Amino acid sequence: MPYVNIRITKDGATAKKKEQLIKGVTDLLRDVMGKDPATTVVIIDEVDTGNWGIGGETVTKRRKKEKKTAALNGISKGWNYE
Repeated sequence: MPYVNIRITKDGATAKKKEQLIKGVTDLLRDVMGKDPATTVVIIDEVDTGNWGIGGETVTKRRKKEKKTAALNGISKGWNYE
């Protein structure tokens, strides 16, 4: 009985997307490993971005930085006449 645990951040994880993940992983195990979908367990854990760290900072903080950088790049591109 395969057991798959997927951990994702909560943002953007709609019920439809989670259903697609569960079906996709189940199908993958059937197709690649010959596992029976009836005995395949898939669990999705959703984690707040404030509780998920990468490179010593939370995902919340990283995303704020990325948005700020993207906004600044968008402004500078508007001034750049290529």
